[in-house]
Amino acid sequence: MDRSPFLSLPGAVEASGADVGVPAHYGNPLREQRMLVAGALVDLSSRGVISVTGPDRLSWLDSVTSQALKRLAPGDSAETLLLDPSGRVEHAIRVLDDGVTAWLLVDGPETAALTTWLDRMRFMLRVEVADRSAEFATVGWLAAVAADSGAAEVLAPFIAAPHDVPLTWVDPWTEVVEGGTQYAAVDAHPAEEFPWHETLIARSSLHDLVSAVRDGSVPVAGVLAFEALRIAAWRPRFTTEADEKLLPHEVDWIRSAVHLSKGCYRGQETVAKVHNLGHPPRRLVMLHLDGSDAVLPAPGDQVLLADQAVGHITASALHYELGPIALALVRRTTPTDAILVARSEDILVAASQQTIVPPEAGAAVGRIPRLPRLGAQRR
Repeated sequence: MDRSPFLSLPGAVEASGADVGVPAHYGNPLREQRMLVAGALVDLSSRGVISVTGPDRLSWLDSVTSQALKRLAPGDSAETLLLDPSGRVEHAIRVLDDGVTAWLLVDGPETAALTTWLDRMRFMLRVEVADRSAEFATVGWLAAVAADSGAAEVLAPFIAAPHDVPLTWVDPWTEVVEGGTQYAAVDAHPAEEFPWHETLIARSSLHDLVSAVRDGSVPVAGVLAFEALRIAAWRPRFTTEADEKLLPHEVDWIRSAVHLSKGCYRGQETVAKVHNLGHPPRRLVMLHLDGSDAVLPAPGDQVLLADQAVGHITASALHYELGPIALALVRRTTPTDAILVARSEDILVAASQQTIVPPEAGAAVGRIPRLPRLGAQRR
């Protein structure tokens, strides 16, 4: 995929890894976080877009992934996971249907493999699968303030609507979806402050959108600003939190992407068994890092407890309010009140934990106090 025209803007520095091809920042990542909160746009055009067209599209996607999608109405959004037979996460998919086509938004490195897998699994069903990444680009924004900032107004003429339904995906992470459950034992989840939206525009319109940015009609922020706010919202992302062993329970993904009672799909037996009878072997935590040495641990760096490795960093950022923070996957049995250490090359960085997934997550059968909570989460 070609480099984004947003990289021609003053100060643009290209991102690496899964976000290569779009700006990481425009010179001041901390300021850009504030701008994003205030209504700036984020270029996500390195991400993939897959279309699934045909009358069987929703029932088929429902049958092979973790979320209930059969009754998805035109304009509705959802998140779903493709699991392997052992319940491990193979792909994370953001789904938007327009009444004719289901649009699957994925991180760029997932696109080819997911398109190939879906195409092979069509059998005799009335569905067609296509990689549309060359036609459509993704732009991200926070909804709570974009309407007041003018960003939504500027973006409106560019929004793709091939079947008269504007293609904007609304992140369900802000609340527990019907059929899901939340492991995080908090009264106010930080996701409530992260109303994330992703809009599709024709890739041919990117240059015109960049011109609007140059004219000062709308501010922009880099993907590092998005990452910092995502980490603070405890929001999992496939290309950072997922490895070959990840179960959705370990990162609280049942909150938004798994329906616990919709019926059979690949990996469903493991999902049900871990949730009802067992515990996920690892758990996601947010780390508040000591910034004394001005060292930000990188993804993959070890997390230690008393010189013993108990996990690893999945993502890290310097947040404009919280300071240096990170998400990490640690062993379930790691004490929740322990001071941990992240090892970045030869430097040890002290880190205090904020529990996201508690050690007791799972084992829901027979746990009476959990029943009223599940009922209260139904919309």
